[in-house]
Amino acid sequence: MKKLLFIPFLLLVGLPLLTIAQQTQPTINSHLVGRVIDSATHEPLPGAVVKIQGTTHVVSTDIEGKFSFVTGQKFPYKLIITFTGYEKKEFIADGSPVEIKLKDAQTQLNQVVVVGYGSQKRKDITGSVASVPALALKQPIPSLDRALQGSVSGIQVTQATGQPGAGVTVQVRGVNSINAVAEPLYVIDGFPTSNSNSLTDAGVTNGPKINPLASINTSDIESIEVLKDASATAIYGTRGANGVIIITTKKGKAGVSSINYDGSFGRQEVIKTLSLLNTTQWEALRNDALVNTGKAAQTEAQLNPYGANTDWQAAAFRKAYSQNHSLSIFSGTERTRLAFSGNYFKQDGILQNTNFERYAGRVNVEHDYNDKFKISSYITGSRTTAQVAPQGVVPAILLMTPTTPVYNADGSFFVKNVFEGTYGNPINTLYNQTNRTTTSRILGNIAGDYKITENLTARVLAGVDIIDNKQNRYLPATVYEGAGYSGLGEVGTLNSFNWLNENTLTYNKKFGRHSLNVLAGFTQQQFKAEGAITGSSGFVSDYDTFNNLGSGSVTSVSGSGFAIAPSSSSNAWALKSYLGRVNYGFNSKYLLTLTLRADGSSKFAPGHQWASFPSAAVAWNASSEDFLKNVTAISQLKLRFSAGQTGNSDIPAYQSYSQLGYYRYNFGNSTVAGFAPNSLYNPNLTWEKTSQYDFGFDLGLFKDRISVTADIYYKKTTNLLLYLPLPATSGLTIITNTAVTNPQQYENVGSVQNKGFEIGINSHNLTGGFAWNTNVVFALNRNKVLSLGGNGVNQFIPDSSLPSIIKVGEPIGSFIGYKTNGLIQAGGPVLTPAANTQPGGQNYVDINGDGKITQAADRVILGNAQPKFTGGITNTFSYKGIDLSVFVQGSYGNKIYNQQRNVLELGTGYTNATTTLLNRWTPTNTNTDVHSAYQDPAPTISDRFVENGSYLRLKSLSLGYTFPQSVLSKSPIKKIRIYANAQNLATWTKYTGYDPEVSSNEQSAITSGVDNGAYPNNKSFIVGIGITL
Repeated sequence: MKKLLFIPFLLLVGLPLLTIAQQTQPTINSHLVGRVIDSATHEPLPGAVVKIQGTTHVVSTDIEGKFSFVTGQKFPYKLIITFTGYEKKEFIADGSPVEIKLKDAQTQLNQVVVVGYGSQKRKDITGSVASVPALALKQPIPSLDRALQGSVSGIQVTQATGQPGAGVTVQVRGVNSINAVAEPLYVIDGFPTSNSNSLTDAGVTNGPKINPLASINTSDIESIEVLKDASATAIYGTRGANGVIIITTKKGKAGVSSINYDGSFGRQEVIKTLSLLNTTQWEALRNDALVNTGKAAQTEAQLNPYGANTDWQAAAFRKAYSQNHSLSIFSGTERTRLAFSGNYFKQDGILQNTNFERYAGRVNVEHDYNDKFKISSYITGSRTTAQVAPQGVVPAILLMTPTTPVYNADGSFFVKNVFEGTYGNPINTLYNQTNRTTTSRILGNIAGDYKITENLTARVLAGVDIIDNKQNRYLPATVYEGAGYSGLGEVGTLNSFNWLNENTLTYNKKFGRHSLNVLAGFTQQQFKAEGAITGSSGFVSDYDTFNNLGSGSVTSVSGSGFAIAPSSSSNAWALKSYLGRVNYGFNSKYLLTLTLRADGSSKFAPGHQWASFPSAAVAWNASSEDFLKNVTAISQLKLRFSAGQTGNSDIPAYQSYSQLGYYRYNFGNSTVAGFAPNSLYNPNLTWEKTSQYDFGFDLGLFKDRISVTADIYYKKTTNLLLYLPLPATSGLTIITNTAVTNPQQYENVGSVQNKGFEIGINSHNLTGGFAWNTNVVFALNRNKVLSLGGNGVNQFIPDSSLPSIIKVGEPIGSFIGYKTNGLIQAGGPVLTPAANTQPGGQNYVDINGDGKITQAADRVILGNAQPKFTGGITNTFSYKGIDLSVFVQGSYGNKIYNQQRNVLELGTGYTNATTTLLNRWTPTNTNTDVHSAYQDPAPTISDRFVENGSYLRLKSLSLGYTFPQSVLSKSPIKKIRIYANAQNLATWTKYTGYDPEVSSNEQSAITSGVDNGAYPNNKSFIVGIGITL
């Protein structure tokens, strides 16, 4: 194995040596210079490809649209000029110089897009494939997955937290899985990888997880394609059920050399703050709660012993700054094309002492060794570091009483809340707790393409994805969380190595009116991760923090539980695959695609490791038919239908095996250690399978001034990989120092369906000197749990502290709870599970009419976290170098369980509260829906706190100016663009929390839509400059 891995490593390192080839001095018969411009605007077209017909001579235009040939060909000769988005042109050059004008094709159907293991013209695609608009990739975003939001129909993107560098959740056409990973597969320059937050989480830091895709410099991205239906994704088999996102980075072009710098600086602030009680208001609330509970009211000296009136939000939030610098170099000859880039990105968080920092570099090399053999390599390296906001710090900011000061009289931090709520000073925690994660990543591959015959090409690819994560956490004795430990330090590491080998043959042939493309291949991939965690407490001094764990007096779990037990782990999986695809076209009108992939995964039980995933698709370019050729309004019309099956194996390794757990027991007053089973062998564990049907059309109107793509689809996932508790009769239990529980294990149980409609419209409203383009996307999806395996099981609750429920007939992400029914009135019915049964307490609906409120009988479905529809609209305007972009994005119909509001409205006086309680029930204020103050600290989950999460947001507003060539003509600078950008500038919503774009549980589909004091999102203002030399 090591020898096999050494070979691609050697090729990666030695690639530059292969780009040196002996060349003979050519005979020069002509020297041609020229310029390629837009026929309508006369603007230069940089990157247009110019080729002398019948030769290998090819160059690309520079930033001014210029090109030159020094060739052995004699005038005259024919040039072939191509440029994405423009009509191909043939031009006879009979002298030098020449000016060539290209006409805007204004059609998406003629674009070449990247698909699985190849590329196709959009008009030849039979599946549902969407491209992220180029404008979305130019926005200043910290990670590439955020470019998907509102720019592609059928994709729901949620920025779950505002922590700098943290991840987003991405769902393509709904949620297909309950416990297995529901995120799409990402393919970066041909390397398939997961975006699971677990890849960059050693298990030590406490708080939001950092996004693995944040390691990629967004300025390096050339294009992003989204594969949505089975015809497009089946080529990825086991990993295609949740959709596939293909990322292609920028490469060098023949005849073009440039140096590009893009730098920006920004300022961020919290979108809004919550309205909380001040000292006077809180004191009145606390005394009300005391009196209503039968206790004596307190004096001013008892309520506010330090004379404080602290605004904890003002102390915690700040105006934070960001900067982003990218430098890239592109160069190319006929045979060799090079691209180098470097990036530095730093974002300070809006919470004090939180941040994210990235250093990244990329080298892309393509070399035509000769006319038959081509080698290419794409390598990126990065190092990211984040100081993460500890979990619970935002709730502490909101719940700290205003009578608790931030600082003591001597300037040191006050330690904790004065009253019953046991919250540490969150400002102290933010400044003095170390909660840092650092990730180094190398992602690269090398490939060789050999043209066996004119129509047959072999390709061999080898790649690696190496991720090393180190996490450090230290709670000094001076913060409340660490005081009881006399300092607590933890260190964790997680190292993963993922290697890939792909071997494919591609056959292309056109004969008469027939076209045939055949792909066959074998791939293998292997992943291994190793992790370790250790900790210590009881430090004499906080000076060394986590850097000297041996100096702690407690280095393992003891009776006092002062330190984490040392632990280590290792897991590995392997995947082997055979794949094939046939694309057939007749007369460019009738298209057929057949795909089959067979995958074998080590994650499943012997005998169930292999599965096949087929798909078929047909398409009809109806606009090529004679009966539509005279319909001038229709320039393009293609109808598509596909059906197929994809899979999901994204669960932890070894789940089919009986596993042993380490336990300690007390025998004869002595502690002994041993192992015992904590799971059962499951010999039938196998793949989730998703069957999908899709019908769509691609329409171009008025010479493609308007382009429309629409799809309807139906998906059904069976053999769900559910993580279910074992029955008590299994004889297995998990014993810890806090509880005895039944273990859980994965089983193939149940099914889920998704069905929906999506549409994207792109229009060139005005062209010429003043241009106005509009892009609109809209999607709706309906999700439903069809089965949970029968046997009387039709629901389960994954976390008893949350309202999240999985129930047959309801969508994933549904909420269960009580329905409120006004307040308890004097002499009226008392229907509540809470302790406050006095007038002014909360009443609830008695669903079964038995005169009491119980969990078993009176909780109902209150809504779900999935939106009824999502959408976005982007308008771009340009005039004489000025460009303006306005992007509005929204979501409608989803619910959010505002857990933080539930706690803020308790009205106990233990903690601070929302100003909603100023309208609480009192004997003199009975006409209200806000319950009375009462010292009952147990929150009740009800429809009052399941809120409307719909929103409409001005996501991005960008204004730029590109200096004209006449200004720069005498300088070495080819292009200068200055720009200003505002993000999350305005939000319209009824949600009462910080932000409706939230999910405290991040990538968990079954507990999505919960806001438990998540790190708030920000609005930002950015200015920048782009320079090309």
